[in-house]
This record gives sequence, structure tokens and C-alpha cells, in this order.
Amino acid sequence: MMIRRLMDYLRLLLFVCGVLLGVQVPAFVDQYGKALAAHTQEAKQNLAEFQRDADRFFGGDLDKLITHYKQNPDAVFNAGGESIEAIYQRYQLLSEALTEFNQSTYGGFDRLVLAPLPEIRDQVWQNFSHSILLDGRAIGFGLVFGLLFAMLCELTLHGCGRCARGAYRHLGPKTKVHSGA
Repeated sequence: MMIRRLMDYLRLLLFVCGVLLGVQVPAFVDQYGKALAAHTQEAKQNLAEFQRDADRFFGGDLDKLITHYKQNPDAVFNAGGESIEAIYQRYQLLSEALTEFNQSTYGGFDRLVLAPLPEIRDQVWQNFSHSILLDGRAIGFGLVFGLLFAMLCELTLHGCGRCARGAYRHLGPKTKVHSGA
């Protein structure tokens, strides 16, 4: 009876651990989305001065400004065009990723799994601060993960126990049957 109660508490402990692990996934997705938004804003600010020049001289077309810089015979000016182009391409990449993240049916989960920006994902992973979001998505994910985690652990332990009992029977001491003669 005591072992049965202990097993019940172990199941409960596994479930709670699974829930706590499960709610970290939506927290990671949330932090990834915030980092993506911050990087997009930073790239936009880096591009702002060049956009003002494009607005003044090229009708707002950054591609024309970049071409103008790159066609200049001055090597320094020409290299500046390459720098502006790199900033512009980075902004476009980030902006597109942020739009897809925000329009995702699954709240960014699928974007993070299928098409993350590796450097941002890695940065978030390195600086991840464990937290518990208290929204429906996080609670639901945590409960499902907790249930699956507890079931998987219990099935694993049950399977190991069966294997150990089978091995003991197979390798254990053999009992001899005494004959009455």
C-alpha cells in the first residue's frame, strides 16, 4: 500500500515537472518574437538616414540610392553602397520574418520550428530567462506536455520493470524439483 501511494506521488511529480517544462516552450516562442521585433526595429533605425536620402533624391527608392552609391568611382563611396545594401537586405529579411511570425496560425510556433532565423534563435537560447506565461496557449501546452511527459516516463519505467523481471526469471536461480524416489 505504501509503494502504491509513493507511485501515485511519483506520477504527480512527473506531471508537474512536465507542466513546468511545457510552459517554457511558449515562453521561448514569446522571447523569440520579442527579439525578432527588436532586431527589426534596430535595422529600421540603421536604415532611416539612408531612407531620408532616398526620399529626398530618388523618390523614396532605396535601390536607386544604393545603385547611385555603387556606381560612384570613389572606392569609399562605392563601399558605402555595399554597406547600405547589406543593411537594407537585413531589414527586409527581418521584416518579412516578423510579419510571418505575427501572422502565423499557431502564434509563431510554426515559424520558430520551420523557418527560424538561426542567429536570433541562438541568441534567445543563450539568454533565455525561464518564465511562466499565464495565457491560455501556455497553460494548454503545459498541461498536454505534462500529461505526455508523465505517461512516457511511466511507460518507460513500467517497460524497464518488465524487462528486469524477465531477465531475473531467465538468469535467476533455478529451482530443482525433488523426486520422491
